[in-house]
Amino acid sequence: MDETTSPGRFRVPGRRSFTRGWFIGGGISLIWTFPTLVSIWEVPDPVAHAVGTLIVVVFAAVFLASVPFARRTTSGWRRLIPAAVMFALSLSLTPWIGEDVRWMWTFVGVAVAVSSVARRPTWILVLLLSALSFVVGEWSGADTFTNVLNSAIILSISIMMLSFVQNITTLERLRAAQEQVAELAAERERSRVARDVHDILGHSLTVITVKAELAGRLMDAGSPAARDEVAQIEQLSRGALADVRATVHGYRGVSISGELAAARAALESAGVAPELPGSTDQVPSDRRELAGWVVREAVTNVVRHAEASVCRVSLDSRSVEVADDGRGPSGASSGSGLSGLRERVETAGGRMSVGRSDLGGFRVKVTW
Repeated sequence: MDETTSPGRFRVPGRRSFTRGWFIGGGISLIWTFPTLVSIWEVPDPVAHAVGTLIVVVFAAVFLASVPFARRTTSGWRRLIPAAVMFALSLSLTPWIGEDVRWMWTFVGVAVAVSSVARRPTWILVLLLSALSFVVGEWSGADTFTNVLNSAIILSISIMMLSFVQNITTLERLRAAQEQVAELAAERERSRVARDVHDILGHSLTVITVKAELAGRLMDAGSPAARDEVAQIEQLSRGALADVRATVHGYRGVSISGELAAARAALESAGVAPELPGSTDQVPSDRRELAGWVVREAVTNVVRHAEASVCRVSLDSRSVEVADDGRGPSGASSGSGLSGLRERVETAGGRMSVGRSDLGGFRVKVTW
C-alpha cells in the first residue's frame, strides 16, 4: 500500500508514495534548467551544444535519483553523493556559461536537503552553497540585486525542502509506531481471549466432569436424581458456550456474587463442604469482577486438584482468600490457570500470594 490509515485516523504517506511525488514535483521543477540550456545553445560551438546538453540531462537524472538513493543508503554522508556529483557537473559547464552555473546550485541545495543527513550539517552545507553563489556573483561583477536574489532562492528553497522531508520522516515514524501499537493491542487482545476462555472452560468443564461422575453413580444406583444432574450438566454446557461467545466479543462480565453461587454448586457436587460469606457488600464495586475471577479459578483448583473436604472463601474490603484442607501446595499451584489469574490480578493493580492455608491445605489470597 502507498498510504496507511492508522488507528488514530492519520493518513500517513508511505515511502513509495513520497518517492513517486518527488519524481513528479522534481520533474516539473527541472523546467528551470531550460535557461541554462539556452545559454549553452547560444555558444557558437556545436561541441558545446552536444556536450553541454548531455551534462544538463545527466544533472537532471542525478537530481531525480537523489531521493531514492538517499532512502536506500544507510550511511549518512554517502547520501550526499548525488549532490556532490551535481555540483561537479555544474562546474564542468563553466567553460561555456561561466558564473551562470550558480543558477544550477538551487538544485544542488535541494539535493542536499533531501539527502536525510543530520539537520546541522545540512544547514551548514546549504549556507555555504548560498554564500558561494553570492561570492561568485560579486567576483564576476554580477548585478547585486540579482546576486542576492539567487543566493536567497538557494537558501530558502533548500531549507523549505529540508523541513518538508523532516515532516515526512516524522510521519513515517508515527506510522511505524502506530502499527507497532496496533500489533501490541492485537496481541494483548489475543492473550485476553485465551486467558478468559481458559478460565471459563476450566471451571465449567471441571464442574461438568464432577456432575457427570455423580450422575453416573446415581444412574448405577437407579436414583431418579440422576435426571436432575444430567439436566444441570446440559445447563452448564449451554452456559459455558454462551460465556465463550461473549468473551470472544468482549462483552462478558464476572461478579463475585454469581461466582460464589457457582462455587457452592461446584463444591457440593464434588463432595466438598463450602464455607462461603453470606454477603459481598464489603467488596468495593471496582474490585468485584476481580474477586469473582479469583473465586472462580481458586475453587476450580480445589475441585480439580485438592482432594479436600472443606473449602473456605473469605472476603473483606482489601482482599479475597480461598483456602482448603486438601493436599496443600503442589505442581498445580504453578499451573496455567493460576498463572493467568496472577497476570489478571497484576494488570488490575493487585497482588496475589499462594501457599499453605491454616486449614492444612492450599491457599490463594489476592489483595488490592
